[in-house]
Amino acid sequence: MVGVSGKRGNGEGSIYPYKNGYAAYVWVTKPDGKRARKYAYGKTREEVHEKWLNLHAEAKKGPVVTRHRTVAAFLTYWLDSVVKPNLAPLTYVSYEGCVRLYINPHLGAKRIDKLTVRDVREWINKLSTSCQCCAQGKDAKRRREAQRCCAIGECCEAHPSRRVVQAARDALRAALTHAVAEEEISKNVASLVKVPKPRRRKIKPWSVAEAGRFLADCAARGDRLFAAWVLVLCLGLRRGEVLGLTWESVDFETGELYVDHQIQRAGRQILHRETKTEESDDFLPLPALCLKALRIRRAQQIGDRKAAGDLWQDTHGLIFTTKYGTPIEPGNLTRMFALRVRRAGLRVIPLRNTRHTVAALLVALGVHPKVAQRILRHSQIAITMDVYGEASDEAVRAAIGKLSDAMGGTG
Repeated sequence: MVGVSGKRGNGEGSIYPYKNGYAAYVWVTKPDGKRARKYAYGKTREEVHEKWLNLHAEAKKGPVVTRHRTVAAFLTYWLDSVVKPNLAPLTYVSYEGCVRLYINPHLGAKRIDKLTVRDVREWINKLSTSCQCCAQGKDAKRRREAQRCCAIGECCEAHPSRRVVQAARDALRAALTHAVAEEEISKNVASLVKVPKPRRRKIKPWSVAEAGRFLADCAARGDRLFAAWVLVLCLGLRRGEVLGLTWESVDFETGELYVDHQIQRAGRQILHRETKTEESDDFLPLPALCLKALRIRRAQQIGDRKAAGDLWQDTHGLIFTTKYGTPIEPGNLTRMFALRVRRAGLRVIPLRNTRHTVAALLVALGVHPKVAQRILRHSQIAITMDVYGEASDEAVRAAIGKLSDAMGGTG
């Protein structure tokens, strides 16, 4: 305590009266290696003395940030300097959308070092129950005569899905993890808040007969994408991988296909880039059906090139293109698949579910899990075993029948 003389107590150091209370500072080393003063404020000398001691302890542990940014300012830095140069373009687009639409409107103005677990929890709860048409002014952006809900006082209650809420929390958590690594904050409060996991609706994969009927219908109609559907259903290629195939990927003599690129839509760009992981890159043997379909596709493209003339745009030598040689939009391939499934009169499944169909067929054929892992190019055998762990309807029906017989159910 300070006596009448105004001298500081022993060990208090640089504590002094400031406005309606007291202030103190400690010399610290910043993350950039420079020395600077770090200040603490309070209404009483005891309060400031406690903060002053904490600052000393923090300074001894390592570098200390002297000026804290807002959440919005840090997220801007993180997106531009960390995510964009180092992560996939699609990841940047996803994170940027979460920051702009969901995080900044609620948490952007807060200082990053003052962000608490309660702040994050309240934000998630509010986000889950907020109409995004109202929040983002979607209806208000329409022409006045076209406005039909929120802008005219009839809220459409377009609440974000669990998957969207989880993606927004994950984006904030990733950013704060980097803030901890750069010693701007001491802990990641977003990692301490749980969000409900989105429930994945199980979709029954096609049987061998259904897959065969689909291909037969496409072949009978001369479908220009017949070869794409064959590769999807025979080799389990992903949407982007099929669209990213080039003629250099195919060796007709050895009957092999090399998968190492994909087509992706990232914001306003269509990118032809490497596959996500090295495990996705591999040589796959091409069955006779695949080779025949690819030869038909090559003849089709030669015809397209002649018909287009000067309008032809040769993009990376892609196998599957529009009539003018440009890449096919990934979203368009999904829509084309759905249209062709309905045309064939089959049970509709998403295009992405065809990989599960291939996996289910491999299980039914008794293919060894390690061989299936190679065909599907899973990075871990555990992913393949998850598929192998799903019993077929026939196996379940047979097992239940045996159980019923054992308990005297037939009587």
